[in-house]
Amino acid sequence: MRDRIVFAVLAAVCVAPPQRAGAADGYPARPIRLVVPFAPGGGTDINARIIAPVIGDALGQTVVVDNRPGAGSILGTEIVAKAAPDGYTILLGSSSLAVNFAVYRKLPYDARRDFAPISMVSDQPNVMVVHPSSPAKNLKEFISLVHAQPGKLTYGTPGHGTATHLATFLLMSKIKGDLVHVPYKGTGPALVALLSGEISVYLSTFASALPHVKAARLRAFGVTSARRAETLPEVPTIAEAGVPGYEHATWYGLVAPAGTPRLAIDRLNKAVVASLKSPGVRQLYASQGLNPVTTTPAEFAKHIDFQTKRWVGVVRAAKIPRQ
Repeated sequence: MRDRIVFAVLAAVCVAPPQRAGAADGYPARPIRLVVPFAPGGGTDINARIIAPVIGDALGQTVVVDNRPGAGSILGTEIVAKAAPDGYTILLGSSSLAVNFAVYRKLPYDARRDFAPISMVSDQPNVMVVHPSSPAKNLKEFISLVHAQPGKLTYGTPGHGTATHLATFLLMSKIKGDLVHVPYKGTGPALVALLSGEISVYLSTFASALPHVKAARLRAFGVTSARRAETLPEVPTIAEAGVPGYEHATWYGLVAPAGTPRLAIDRLNKAVVASLKSPGVRQLYASQGLNPVTTTPAEFAKHIDFQTKRWVGVVRAAKIPRQ
């Protein structure tokens, strides 16, 4: 998967390379480390594999992807929060930046205080998938199966307290389903578990599940967005499939340690915006079920703040105990 993505990115860059942001003042003068706080194979990793070589080309430096999974993204995120604020260590963050604040009483960082937002990168719906051997052929049949076997079926997540965990918890609450939670160190390991029949169901990021659904290795019950996905038009939304009012989307973006020089933040933001204007890169994102999105640093800061408050409200309303 990663090799195919890297090859496609290189092809896209060759077709329509973004203009370099310039380096007259010396930044960046060496490779940039892009930390991904999840294991390879998930939506965050796929975003990183797409964007790293493209913004590297725009900046005239190599951007090295460094997967640091664990604790629902907390371990990798902490690494960046405590890194030197020099622009050479950045994070490919996701919805978990906001969700973890709502779920955990104590974190080794504060998503709104300890990071300097750079830009959003993309967003995508999630898709509810099961192994093809499941006796349920659609969401309504799955709900009936869950009710017939309380406490027997399992759902995977990329870690306790992640956005996927909360989104799945809310979905199971809406269908009044009693399933056992099985956390993993990322979407990649969770999908492997589902493909091997180790778990019953997974609310996967769209990009990660798409090739498996296309190859009939997984069965899709519904997407979490308000509208159907263009790349899987035959798959209904979860709201259409039997859970009215349910909606959830995963977002991704780049942040740096707080205190990173403004020049570096602006240079990185300019590189991201230029890169995501490339038709070849945008087409690559679309092929992965991702919607490329760019913002100013200030806009991304407001988004993180809004999402943090939103998930705090969701946790309270769902009466999910904080860890």
